[in-house]
Amino acid sequence: MPANPPPPLLKSVPPGVWTAFAWSAGTVFTYLTRVRLPGEMEPDHWPAIQLYRWDGVVFLLVSTGLALTAAVLLSRRPLTAIGLLLTAAVVETTTLAAVEIPLAQFLAVQTAVYFIAAGRPRRTGVIAVSLSLALLVGYMAVRILYGWVVGTSAELAVALITLIAWLLGDAAHRSRTHAEQLAARTAEQAVTAERLRIAREMHDTVAHSIGIIALQAGAAARVAATRPEAAREAMSAVEHEGRETLAGLRRMLVALRHADQNVDQQDSLAVGLADVERLAAVTSAAGVRVHLHWAGERRELPPDVDLSAFRIVQESVTNVVRHAGAQSCRVTLDYRAGDALAIEVTDDGRGRGSATDTGFGLAGMRERVALLDGEFTAGRRPEGGFRVAARLPIPLSAVVQ
Repeated sequence: MPANPPPPLLKSVPPGVWTAFAWSAGTVFTYLTRVRLPGEMEPDHWPAIQLYRWDGVVFLLVSTGLALTAAVLLSRRPLTAIGLLLTAAVVETTTLAAVEIPLAQFLAVQTAVYFIAAGRPRRTGVIAVSLSLALLVGYMAVRILYGWVVGTSAELAVALITLIAWLLGDAAHRSRTHAEQLAARTAEQAVTAERLRIAREMHDTVAHSIGIIALQAGAAARVAATRPEAAREAMSAVEHEGRETLAGLRRMLVALRHADQNVDQQDSLAVGLADVERLAAVTSAAGVRVHLHWAGERRELPPDVDLSAFRIVQESVTNVVRHAGAQSCRVTLDYRAGDALAIEVTDDGRGRGSATDTGFGLAGMRERVALLDGEFTAGRRPEGGFRVAARLPIPLSAVVQ
């Protein structure tokens, strides 16, 4: 089985690394805005007196240490990491002489909020964004209580961006959850479809063989005393059919055991219309004569059409053997439609089979035909007996070939 492709480079970077990068980028940006860059008459922000003093350097080192510690803890203890990042933002802001917590100092917090909302349960993400917004509100409230100037507009912008980061993370979390649910549902449907396919194959294989075995065994029992040679022939046919059935089941089990090794199960169970004549001969030898009629030019069919056509004929003949009470049946395979294969199996028996049969045979045939977008009918004939008819579309590419 091929290995899964590696994730994109950006997705392989841990959230903690992105958070540390956001903190570093915000800090570098803060210091760049406090020096006169080329082309500027003056710095965008004048530096505070303590920014380059020993106390400012200490505060910078403490806040950076808190932020890097938070980056390490983000994957294991997200709420603790948010608390450390919020503390780091406040500590670094105190050396900037700013009237609000600047966006650059809150960039790491917003990055962490996004990753927590995207990768953690929704409750954890809500707590993280609530703590972040509460800190901004509390910071402004403290300054107002002390009568200091507050950059309300700038702080509202920081709060809005924090909320947007949480919304984006929450949307990513919901999208991933939805994708996982779809993948699980698809896998479940695939398993169900495969089980149904295997059930159809086993039913079609075993039901026909058991029907032939029952006929042969009954014939052998009736003539065992008067015609021992005929009884031996019938029992030989029973032995042969039993061995064929066991071989078919063995192939099916081998296919199932090797399914995880990328083995094509269709090839392991390969049968098709090329086996119809053998089917007719075996059934005729069991006592129900099968008259096989080919119409139109025979040609190679797609594997799914070929397999389904054979299984429909096999199941129809099996129903004749088991239920119809008929001495013979007629199987017609008509290629003359060009874009479809027409199948018809008729008998003149007086069995109990009907179009509303609750067994697996007719239902399985209907499923096969429906999967190929074909047409299927089954029911009693006005003149007596039973008729099964199916029309299986042949893809245009196969017709052209």
